[in-house]
Amino acid sequence: MRTFVLVCLALATTGVGCTPGRSMSAERKSTNGGQSEQVFRKRIPNVVGLKYLRYLPKGFRDQKNRKLEYLLYLPKGYDEQTEQKWPLLMFLHGGAEWGNNINRVKKNALPKLIEQGQDFPFIIISPQCPGGYWWTEKIDALTSLLDEVQSKYAVDPEQVYLTGVSMGGFGTWALACRHPERFAAIAPICGGGDWDLAYRLKTVPVWAFHGARDPVVALQESTEMVDSLKRAGGDVQLTVYPEAEHDSWTVTYNNPKLYEWFLSHRTHSEE
Repeated sequence: MRTFVLVCLALATTGVGCTPGRSMSAERKSTNGGQSEQVFRKRIPNVVGLKYLRYLPKGFRDQKNRKLEYLLYLPKGYDEQTEQKWPLLMFLHGGAEWGNNINRVKKNALPKLIEQGQDFPFIIISPQCPGGYWWTEKIDALTSLLDEVQSKYAVDPEQVYLTGVSMGGFGTWALACRHPERFAAIAPICGGGDWDLAYRLKTVPVWAFHGARDPVVALQESTEMVDSLKRAGGDVQLTVYPEAEHDSWTVTYNNPKLYEWFLSHRTHSEE
């Protein structure tokens, strides 16, 4: 984990809602790759009063104003089939894409594939983590973003999925452990987390991925989470690429079976 943090900091230095009273469409700016740039912003009421806010810890103060820039992808046929409910997939990027330039998010993984013209049968949201933060520190903001998107778009609440790479892999584990009831399935890639919390995902199907030669995030990070979840009786599998280093996401997101696996799972279906 320490190595992961140091490398992500190095990458970041070389290489972030909708305003109340305005619709999401009013914030939309079209792009060539089928993705639109959005801004989510939610003001949380200050229960202690502005007079005392400056005395609170910085992390608490930041939670008062939840803001995330993100990319929105709507699948083909979305506008024409207004009565249809669509699966929602949230993607969390790695440490090299954080900051305040949303175009950086398009350089890797799912947003990159969309920019290249690939179609997906999901509504896909790809938020950008503000510089200097980790996804694990933005769980409340991500949850609020999910709430907003589900309220504004034709999302099937039983088909909400989560995936992420590297720092986003850690974020995927953390967000799902905090709110397991929200996700039908998750796919963390070269990530890790608090293995003693993995039991919370025993009702959520998990497919994890990692490169055996990863020099940034050790394979052990994934195996500890997977092994802990197995002990809890969870539905979990781990795919290890024997020759892969840190980039274990390119081959993963190019595999159609991943999306078929996502769509095979639903939450709270009547049984």
